[in-house]
Amino acid sequence: MEDNTRLIESLLERTVEYGKTNYELVRLKVVDKTSNGISTFIPNTLTLLILSTVILFLNLGMALWLSKIFGELYYGFLLVAAFYGFIAFVYYFFMRKWFKRRLYDYFIRQLLK
Repeated sequence: MEDNTRLIESLLERTVEYGKTNYELVRLKVVDKTSNGISTFIPNTLTLLILSTVILFLNLGMALWLSKIFGELYYGFLLVAAFYGFIAFVYYFFMRKWFKRRLYDYFIRQLLK
């Protein structure tokens, strides 16, 4: 009878240790995923901010240049706006679902790494 009690106590101790180890593993995985996400997000956001600023000034320069060619200031800005309107049209009607699927798959792969 005493052997059975020791066996059950040993089994309970191992179960408790397994639970603690499993909890620690899950906690470390969460920390890893969170730190990976943050360390990816911040540089990408900074790059996007710098790229957006460059694109903004390029668009202003292109609009002013086109304005000089066509003789009126508003013609250049209208042409640049029309170009981006065309890009938005093509994206919305032809590429939106494709882009959404690619983004969805990317996030799933990142979470399951």
